[in-house]
Amino acid sequence: MLTLERAIELNSTMVTEDHLLLHAKNVCYAMGAMARHFGEDEGHWQAIGMLHDYDYEKYPEEHLQHTREPLLAAGLTEEEVRAILSHGYGSCSDVKPETNMEKCLFTVDELTGIIQACARMRPHGITDLEIKSFMKKYKDKRFAAKCSRETIQQGCEMLGMDVREVAEICISGMKEHAEELELTGTGEASAE
Repeated sequence: MLTLERAIELNSTMVTEDHLLLHAKNVCYAMGAMARHFGEDEGHWQAIGMLHDYDYEKYPEEHLQHTREPLLAAGLTEEEVRAILSHGYGSCSDVKPETNMEKCLFTVDELTGIIQACARMRPHGITDLEIKSFMKKYKDKRFAAKCSRETIQQGCEMLGMDVREVAEICISGMKEHAEELELTGTGEASAE
């Protein structure tokens, strides 16, 4: 079974850009929180989250087309690779999310982008981010406009959960790692 330590090691061979590493960590910790919610192996789900954009930096136009063979060769199982491939369903992959892990990765990939953007605007970052404030930003389609609300909604429907519930779980998971995620805030007041 893929461990977080091994996922970090593999990811570092392909991903060097700070913003991509930060995104991988955001997804990693959100996935850990989702694993807890479903009573699954937190470290394993974090590892899948960490590796989900393995080939993106080197092949942005061919995302997920350079993932399967190298990760299988590195010792990942078919199920682990499938979970990673499924997060691109409908955009750069035809692997439909079926397991809870796959559905969660599909959903939180985009969702964490909005959470991160929202937390960055706050004086105390994610540390005091409440779901009400997040939902206000989430409903504003111009805010973090590149993050697909349609994908998030589709993922939540697959999970049989609403956006508010999934976002609450992800925010709590990311709060535990606020410092590492650079989401502790600036301490300066900003307009919410």
